[in-house]
This record gives sequence, C-alpha cells and structure tokens, in this order.
Amino acid sequence: MFVKVKVAGIAIDPLANTPIVILKDLEEQSVVPIWIGILEASAIAAELEKIKLSRHLTHVLIKNVLTSLGVKLEKIEINDLQENTFFASLFLKRGGELIEVDARPSDAIALALSMESPIYVEEDVIKKSGKMDITADGEKREYDKKKWAEILENLSPEDFGKYKM
Repeated sequence: MFVKVKVAGIAIDPLANTPIVILKDLEEQSVVPIWIGILEASAIAAELEKIKLSRHLTHVLIKNVLTSLGVKLEKIEINDLQENTFFASLFLKRGGELIEVDARPSDAIALALSMESPIYVEEDVIKKSGKMDITADGEKREYDKKKWAEILENLSPEDFGKYKM
C-alpha cells in the first residue's frame, strides 16, 4: 500500500554534511529522509521556492518534453529501499496508456513538484527508512527511528538552508 506524502523541506545531514529531502505523510505521522546530491537538492529547492532560473534545469526540460508530447505525470512512487538506496518510478499517461519508468527519487521528486503531481511512498519503504545505516567520515553508524526523529525534531529553520544557483 502506498501513502501520499509531501516534501517538507531540505536539510543537511549533520553527520555526513549531505543534503536530505524530507518527505512527510499528509497527517505528518511519518517522516522519510532521503539523502540526495547537491544538484538534486538545488532542483528541489528551486521548485519548493518557485524560483525561476534563467536556464532550465534537467527536470524542467523533461517536463517540457512530456508536456509537448501530451504526456501527463500521473504520480511518482518511491517503491523500494535496498542497502540504503531508494528506488522510484514515474507513472506517465498518454491517452489511455499508463507507462511506468524507473527513476532516481530525487529526480522524480523534482519533476513531480514541477508538474504538480502527487508523490507516494510504499509503506514498507517508510518502515525500512526508520532504520538505516549511515556512513559519515568512514564510520558506520546505525540510527533507529527514535534517533532519526530526535535529529529531525532538533533541526532549526536555519538548518533547512536554501540552495542558491
């Protein structure tokens, strides 16, 4: 079963100094942190802040291509988590045909925000994301759901810094 989520923001992992996109269910009961690259964080942040750049980022190019071809992004699903790697799918609709395309979650999220399409996370992924192994400075640490909740709750608004292009 899938749960509809929203992008709550972007934070910096205090251990690895890496961007994290924070997804929350609509009732704000579950949190899914996904570690992403700086460029992907910039794309997501630009969409969240409705920043119009002088040159399009890749997700906007994809949006323009899909729109030109009459294709709608029905939804994205973050559908698996294996060895700390998240997996996602785009669900594209053209006419009566629904096509599933594999995608990195960060790219899928940026595209979904750009096309105002819903984002879903599989319940098992939410459960698995509550207990992940994190590597920082070569040292492996395991954080359970309680520890992650503590880290996320202690982030200040300044920790959700905006990425400038």
